[in-house]
Amino acid sequence: MSTSGPQPRRKQSRKGSMADIPKDLLQEIKRLEDLFTVDTAKLKAIVEHFISELAKGLSVEGGSIPMNPTWCMGFPTGNETGTFLALDMGGTNLRVCEINLPEEKGEFDIIQSKYRLPEDLKTGTADELWAYIADCLQQFIEYHHEGEKLDKLPLGFTFSYPRWTKGFDIEGVEGKDVVPPFEAALEERGVPIKLTALINDTTGTLIASSYTDSEMKIGCIFGTGCNAAYMEHFSEIPKLAHMKVDPNQEIAINCEWGAFDNEHKILPRTQYDVIIDKDSPRPGQQSFEKMIAGLYLGELFRLVLVDLHEQPHVKIFEGQDVAALKKPYSLDASFLSDVESDPFENLQETHDTFHTKLNIKCTKPELELIRRLAELIGTRSARLSACGVAAICKKKGYKTAHVGADGSVFNKYPHFKARGAQALKEILDWDKGRDGKPLGRGHDPVEILPAEDGSGVGAALIAALTLKRVQEGNVMGIRDPEGMLRGTKASDSKSKQVAPETK
Repeated sequence: MSTSGPQPRRKQSRKGSMADIPKDLLQEIKRLEDLFTVDTAKLKAIVEHFISELAKGLSVEGGSIPMNPTWCMGFPTGNETGTFLALDMGGTNLRVCEINLPEEKGEFDIIQSKYRLPEDLKTGTADELWAYIADCLQQFIEYHHEGEKLDKLPLGFTFSYPRWTKGFDIEGVEGKDVVPPFEAALEERGVPIKLTALINDTTGTLIASSYTDSEMKIGCIFGTGCNAAYMEHFSEIPKLAHMKVDPNQEIAINCEWGAFDNEHKILPRTQYDVIIDKDSPRPGQQSFEKMIAGLYLGELFRLVLVDLHEQPHVKIFEGQDVAALKKPYSLDASFLSDVESDPFENLQETHDTFHTKLNIKCTKPELELIRRLAELIGTRSARLSACGVAAICKKKGYKTAHVGADGSVFNKYPHFKARGAQALKEILDWDKGRDGKPLGRGHDPVEILPAEDGSGVGAALIAALTLKRVQEGNVMGIRDPEGMLRGTKASDSKSKQVAPETK
């Protein structure tokens, strides 16, 4: 589907080749199309159920979707100023950023350094981990601020434990309060840094994107996992009613929407989705994520091919050794991505990839089935992903919005953006774009766009917003308001460290 306005449709250069496919494979392609295609009516039904599940997560009773309040209250205005640090701990690197917010609205300057996380740390103790991180921060400050007398710099720390790769097994981190030991390690070294906000990368994505583009209303991650964050009014959050906050006050909600439909009421699961769930470390959990996220797309594809090979009535990979194909999680989303982006009429690249990676020599009809299967799985992922975005838009009454998205699937998977845009058009019944213009890129009422750097700029901005509200005396959800300001520029009430909110 084209997203750039009216233009001649690209000829389906590959349709003719289906004529050469044996009947058994053609029947299988048809069966797979029926299994993996999600039509408009089904998309709309999923969205309605999604809206009710989002609301349930905000209720006192709660639901499958956690809908975690983040204590990030309201969007940035674009007028925030000051110097802030961000710390992002991924699977292999530690990234430290210094972000300067100048007087110009929505602008920022950034310097950053990366530090490799040593392998032995990943299985060490929590104290060793905090000591190493404090050492890196100390190096960063000494390198960039040599000889300067510094006030304590506020730090936003993106600490998404679930994002860590399987290689991590550190005693004393998961489920523990990480703030005191981390602050103690900084104190011990005399590093002039104040941990101001612990953030989740999805919330960071929302805040960073809205700082540079005030139309940004939702932050999403479509990568190895999936998630979204958006701003909700306290009036819509019964589980926080006891706090007696102004009902019009907004707070960022980290949805953790991978858990949508854990009850299996609405999502169109195939027998292959059922196997993925059953064999996963946490069966019955993260149902939505298991159908759309990068971690599972290659495995879905692999399970279908193994199943076809084992069906006596389907002749596929006959007489070939499929041992490599039978290894669970041996194919990732980039494998599918390569199949979908093979530019050759005869799918030569796919042929070569199967031969080198899986030791399977494919016939032309088998290659056609492989390509179609990759398209079906990739398309289903994009269309289901759009359901979450549409659900938040409908819940909040957004007729127009920008959505900031990040993650490897969004950024790299072929046609993901266009397929998502097409699904939004079907769900939200658009017939024309903004200001009566034709639908297409730049004119769609709701557009999913590449996000700003959530774990860097977003974390620094959340540190800025947190300090600003402590200065204003709004200390809800803040552990030690006075301690947070102590030693920072913000402790001087006349300071311009964080500009007052402009109405």
